[in-house]
Amino acid sequence: MGKNLSFVLNNLEDLVAAFFISITTILVVINIVLRYIFNSGLVWSEEVATGCFVWSVFIGAVAVFKHRGHVGVDIIVKRMPQGMQKAIGLITDVILVALNGYMSYLSVIYISKSYTKMTPVLGISSVYISSSVLIAFVLMTVYSIKFVWQDVAGSGKEEK
Repeated sequence: MGKNLSFVLNNLEDLVAAFFISITTILVVINIVLRYIFNSGLVWSEEVATGCFVWSVFIGAVAVFKHRGHVGVDIIVKRMPQGMQKAIGLITDVILVALNGYMSYLSVIYISKSYTKMTPVLGISSVYISSSVLIAFVLMTVYSIKFVWQDVAGSGKEEK
């Protein structure tokens, strides 16, 4: 039981993103089959699939960010002395804390305005979709702080 729980907690972002992209795929395939074979469709499926896709993109971005997997151009940095590489890494991670923190702040503003905006088909608040942006940037801010801590403590560089 402890191993399974540890796996789920260590891979939560990956699992959530996989869940939402699976729902998106299933709904799109079902709707295609219904439209082309039975000449009907689920009116709400496109809206739900779009919302699930948004969640999969933002939570998936967190999953990649957590493992420092986003694309970066480091050809110049890799040619510098080790001390300089560490300094540039720390500066980059501090900038990421600031940027992700600022995006979290902007996400709060965005969500506060989306409470009153209803989705066209389901008629629910669009905050259920747009909250993925806030959750993603808050998590990326937390991971950015963790990266700075690892930079200062001198650990965690093997993941880069």
